[in-house]
This record gives sequence, C-alpha cells and structure tokens, in this order.
Amino acid sequence: MGFKENLKSELAYSGMLVKELAYLSGVNKYSIDNYLNNRGQMPSAEAAVKIARALGVSVEYLVTGEEHVDRGTRVSAEARLIGQIADQLTDENRQFVLEFIRWMKTRKQGD
Repeated sequence: MGFKENLKSELAYSGMLVKELAYLSGVNKYSIDNYLNNRGQMPSAEAAVKIARALGVSVEYLVTGEEHVDRGTRVSAEARLIGQIADQLTDENRQFVLEFIRWMKTRKQGD
C-alpha cells in the first residue's frame, strides 16, 4: 500500500475527519484531499511529518505501510492492525487471541 491508502486507513482507524486532520496537522484540507484522491499526490516531507504526528504514526509507516521496531525488524500493516484491534479487546479476549496466534504459529511450523 502507498501513502494514499495508508492515510485513508489511518483516518478510518482513528475516526478522524479530514477537516480535523487539517486542523491538528496544520496542513490545509485541500492538500489532504489531494493526497486522498485518485491521483494520490504525495505530500512534501514537511507536510508528511505534520500529518504523521497528528495521526500518531511515523512518516515511514504512512509511506510504506511498515515501521521499524528495532534493528531492522519491520512490522507489516497487517500486524500493526492486529495490534490495534487487540488493544480494543477485553483482557480475556486479548489473551484468547494471543493463545490462538501462538497455536497458529506452531501449526504453521509443523506443516
């Protein structure tokens, strides 16, 4: 996914409107609309930093859909989404999901 898709995803996840993002980031709404439209114009580095900060993500994540964790470890957009959803679960349900993922990992390695 590219900047446009990642920006749309983050807006949907946060529940933020474009006009709210414009206000919080200091990037005008017209520019943000251009980043989200069919042409998918790329923002300047300065605008991307402002948008990323307002959304609470890194610029790297908005551009690539991945984020460095430490020493080259990358987190995919899907893994990040799983983490975001898991944060919204009850402790009991989060534990169930974690056990399921561990089970899937052992099952996959055993195939």
